[in-house]
Amino acid sequence: MAVIVTGATSFIGRAVVEKLLKQGQKVYAVARPGSAGLSFLKALPLNGQEGRREGAVGSVRILECNLNEIERLKEMDITDASAWLHLGWEGAGSANRQDPALQAKNIGYALSAVRTAGALGCSRFLFSGSQAEYGICDSPMREDQPCHPVSEYGKDKVLVCRQAGELAGQLHMDYIHTRIFSVYGPGDHPWSLISTCIDTFLKGGHMEMGPCTQQWNFLYVTEAAELLVKLLLGKAPAGVYNVAGEDTRPLRDYIEELHRLCGSLGSYHFGDRPPNAEGMVSLMPELTKLKAAVGFTQQIPFSEGIRRMVQEKKGEI
Repeated sequence: MAVIVTGATSFIGRAVVEKLLKQGQKVYAVARPGSAGLSFLKALPLNGQEGRREGAVGSVRILECNLNEIERLKEMDITDASAWLHLGWEGAGSANRQDPALQAKNIGYALSAVRTAGALGCSRFLFSGSQAEYGICDSPMREDQPCHPVSEYGKDKVLVCRQAGELAGQLHMDYIHTRIFSVYGPGDHPWSLISTCIDTFLKGGHMEMGPCTQQWNFLYVTEAAELLVKLLLGKAPAGVYNVAGEDTRPLRDYIEELHRLCGSLGSYHFGDRPPNAEGMVSLMPELTKLKAAVGFTQQIPFSEGIRRMVQEKKGEI
């Protein structure tokens, strides 16, 4: 079995590729030409040769291709792909989430990926959606509830869910739409909340934040990758699935714990900093459907994930 992964050099994409390799899968890793993450892919086991990463037993074939030309994959001698995991999305950062022109392009990219997957003989397709699809909620977020996204990013992910699901059905593929909540871990963007806090605190700096009273949920990146792979390659029925951790609590509790794990270095203040593009969102994922599909139980608590990141960061300082 071979799996195509678009967005293979992204934060979650790298963890997904490594998880697939450890399972002995052949991976077609699709990345933008010139991507800074290509060096990561080139350090993995290529074309069945033994790689330099411990525990990696599968193989990777790197395919350099932009999202707007994804149908070129039909010309790249791929004859054994049975599943496709689509993590590619332009403008996912907070600064671009309200750009309608940029966000709308991604709908076409996703539909092109579905059509290409069908042409290559894939039977399952997984798309990486977002909790931003739900909008602002004051109760647990269930996969079957109406979505009321407030950002262009969330609105277009909802459109992909409907349109790609319909197209996949016409092509006789199972379509799995994941709504991913807040994922953290080594390799995350340096401007993410967790990365910024760790870097600032360890240097003795100060963080000025919003009130952080909303409910939040974090999931370590390797566990997120494992869930995506299980949903794609296991027996999970087609449909929508929340991908999140089991620990939901006020965001300020997480910040206070993170500060302690950084040795109480630096300082922070909960104040009036403006929220991001989605507004003051509370993350309260309902995980009943996910647990039934893959038997999920969170293994890496927030404290352990932060310890790993702090240890890595201290090694860089």
